[in-house]
Amino acid sequence: MRRWLIGPLLGALLGVSGISDAQPFPTQEHVQTGDAARIRVLSSHNDLVTGGDALVEIVGRTGAAVTLNGRPVTDALRPVARSGRRVGLITGLKLGDNVLEVAGGRAPSRLILTNWPLQGPVISGPHETPFICMTDSFELPVTGGTLGPAASADCDAATRVDYVYRRREGGFRPLPAGAMPGDIGEVVDAAGKPHPYIVRVETGVVNRSIYQLAMLHDPRTAAPTPAAPSRSWNRGLIYVFGGGCPGGMYIQGKTTGGVLDDQMLARGYAVASSSLNVFGNNCDDLLASETMMMVRERFIERFGPISRTIGWGCSGGSYQAEQIADNYPGLLDGVVVGCSFPDVGYAAVSVHSFGARLVYNYYRHGATTPWTEAQIVAVSGLPDFVSLRTQGDRGDRIDPAGVCSPAIPKALLYDAKTNPTGARCSIYDHGRNAYGRDPATGFARRPLDNIGVQYGLVAFRAGVITKAQFIDLNRRIGGVDIDAKFTEARTAGDPEAIRRAYRSGRILSGGGGLAGVPIIDYRAYADFAKGDPHQRFHSFSFRERLVAANGDADNQVMLTESARRGLFSLESPVLQGALDGMTAWIQAIQADRSARPAAQKVASARPAGLVDACFTEDGAKIVERQVWGKATACNRLYPPHSNPYIQAGAPLANNVLKCALKPLDPADYPAAFTPEEWAEMRRTFPTGVCDYTRPGVEQQPLAGNWLSFGPAGAPNMWVVD
Repeated sequence: MRRWLIGPLLGALLGVSGISDAQPFPTQEHVQTGDAARIRVLSSHNDLVTGGDALVEIVGRTGAAVTLNGRPVTDALRPVARSGRRVGLITGLKLGDNVLEVAGGRAPSRLILTNWPLQGPVISGPHETPFICMTDSFELPVTGGTLGPAASADCDAATRVDYVYRRREGGFRPLPAGAMPGDIGEVVDAAGKPHPYIVRVETGVVNRSIYQLAMLHDPRTAAPTPAAPSRSWNRGLIYVFGGGCPGGMYIQGKTTGGVLDDQMLARGYAVASSSLNVFGNNCDDLLASETMMMVRERFIERFGPISRTIGWGCSGGSYQAEQIADNYPGLLDGVVVGCSFPDVGYAAVSVHSFGARLVYNYYRHGATTPWTEAQIVAVSGLPDFVSLRTQGDRGDRIDPAGVCSPAIPKALLYDAKTNPTGARCSIYDHGRNAYGRDPATGFARRPLDNIGVQYGLVAFRAGVITKAQFIDLNRRIGGVDIDAKFTEARTAGDPEAIRRAYRSGRILSGGGGLAGVPIIDYRAYADFAKGDPHQRFHSFSFRERLVAANGDADNQVMLTESARRGLFSLESPVLQGALDGMTAWIQAIQADRSARPAAQKVASARPAGLVDACFTEDGAKIVERQVWGKATACNRLYPPHSNPYIQAGAPLANNVLKCALKPLDPADYPAAFTPEEWAEMRRTFPTGVCDYTRPGVEQQPLAGNWLSFGPAGAPNMWVVD
């Protein structure tokens, strides 16, 4: 049964099939009447408070009484010296709407705080089932041990705080009780004052996700609070997003993205991460967005407002940072991403699990004409045959029985014959709240489509493959069924899934919040790294989407170097420079008090030395605009490649899920077809071929930011089938 998710009347009034196109409701920060006070929630949107508490600021009427649902809470607020402000943690909120009121003036000032459960859901829709708790296998870093067995079906565990220190020689160790260890290192704060290098690490459970918060703090001093933060903290937060995807469904996870990074902590940053912000545990950007929102709220309630939040992640971490910044603006002030893909729903799938898989399967099993490895590689767009074979053997993102976590009992998993209602480990089934459910199968709707795609068209036009190869390839490449099994017929995408993918932000738009967010796209070049999927062209696809949505990509800087230090390691001076550059960039944006649009502020605030560049093996910097498909110095050093769809004529943005079609036209090809060959082409493409000069089918802008998938009471609503 279909149900509408709040705002209540709007869904009924729109009455559209699938998802509502309502724009997001503005967040109401305060209601001010006469000379009453202004109320603002510092830790979250006032309609997305979680866990029964909220850090609140009241400006004006400093002596006035404050109540929550009629109960006095004035004593929870503390005055901020010489500011006319009071700040405090308001606790005891009931689920649903709560009234916070400041007395006085001609009328009291009121703000509605809508409280959601600490273990969710808030914006991501109904909880996924099954869901395997893993608190007893989550090993605490440095100190060792686990969180123990989960206390409930929501995977709760007691929150704990541990202290570790960094040795002068490097490496973290547990902080012993009593005297400071003799090998403890030092850090210097912004005022130049040295402090012992001690890190407070908090571990707990929010939104069924194990989170960790780390910041510099000496336990011999008072515990940090919003009113008195740690003196070593620079008021910035780096949120670490972890990579992966295969197996990232139906589990809590036993790892975070890591919070004990010397380069981050020594700069005074606090660091946060959670198990559901590691795509190897949770390959759903919607759930990742909700979790990051709730963990960040938890941090602010503990330690006070954040001056800047930087999203930090590689591979699966890159999609999270980019899509959160685009779809839920305000959570991230800047993003530094590495080994990036624009999204998992198509950009990664077009290489990993669909395009390369079809091309390789044709080469191995379907071809009736001879091919060289070089020719089939040209069709794939990938750098070499190892890459094609490696990616062609993988169906892990779309195969419901391909890669499931070993933590899930086999009796709960899908098997087409023995357990057809079991948990399906595909990104679409995992993200069913967004994609919707196919009423005919009960499975998630799926946007995969290759109707009309002319595989190898670019290679055919360039004379790399023959006419006979081109005809045979397209006649026999086929598609995949709902279980990712190869079929002779091509795959038709579900129109509703395609529409949802664009409208809900599952396919990265770039025109939401990202338009006003500074981005550093760092790439440790791995195109020829024995089939590594982190191909450089994805950075250019990302840039193309920004340009298409906003007219330019002046908020994005690309940095490329070799992968000799790893794909995303802060041992790299280039990446260290990116972190410092992002800090300066955000600070310059925040210093701009003008009324100019955010995108203009971002472009003009970029530090002078932070520009597109690549770096040689010996560290020499080559400054030039990073472009795809031109013979530049950086492209000679680090050649970018593509994928089977770009090699079929699709745009570099790599965001056309289902192409618009046009009739076959002999003039489109470099060689004449015999009547028999043309008849074969007509049988292969009975409805026409892709016309990439037009937008894709259902390709359209975001429905808006801060979309919610439920449950009832959320600020914007989409249907969950």
